[in-house]
Amino acid sequence: MKKATLILLLLITQQIIAQENPEKELGVWYMYNGSHKVSEKFSLKTMAHFRFFEVGDDMQQFIGRLGANYKINKNFSATLGYAYLGTDRTFEVSKGDFSDHRIYEDLNVKHKISKLGIAHRLRAEQRFFESQTGHFIRYQLGLSYPLSKKWSTYLYDEIFFDFTGESYNQNWLGAGFKYQLSKVVKLQLGYMSINTANSQNFDKIQVGIAISTDHRKKDK
Repeated sequence: MKKATLILLLLITQQIIAQENPEKELGVWYMYNGSHKVSEKFSLKTMAHFRFFEVGDDMQQFIGRLGANYKINKNFSATLGYAYLGTDRTFEVSKGDFSDHRIYEDLNVKHKISKLGIAHRLRAEQRFFESQTGHFIRYQLGLSYPLSKKWSTYLYDEIFFDFTGESYNQNWLGAGFKYQLSKVVKLQLGYMSINTANSQNFDKIQVGIAISTDHRKKDK
């Protein structure tokens, strides 16, 4: 609990610094992630993110995902899904709402070294927007470590490659804490830094809830 309080104080400090520097705003993402077991091999993956460009501002972006996940074995799984992304661009030169439809394919690998959890995700993503098509490859490396029965900490890095533009697109680096509220519900508080190919940097607070029924026992 003390560690979670410390990171919250660091995030508040970062917000004050960002307000003093208008070129680097501190945004916030409110996130929902779900995993719902359908059978021994299949589960549904759901996601909804409400993304604000800066704290207390109007919502800049919404993204929702729905995917079907197939468990190959205890370490490997694959996901096929669809995502919708809507962006408010009134603050940009190119004004007006922007819609982005995506199809994505994931290969997920999970393993452990002692208590350290390691997760790899390789994602192929096809994006359809404004009569254009984009093809992306994303690789994410995630680390997690339990601090107690309820608390855990995590660190991840995800790199994006664009096959229709410059090869390197952007990088997401994040860290934070998770709290196991129940067997099904987990809460998250973290910080993420986004760095793009055109040297733009964005700092985000991440506040999330995850609901998973994958490990629930079958009814007797």
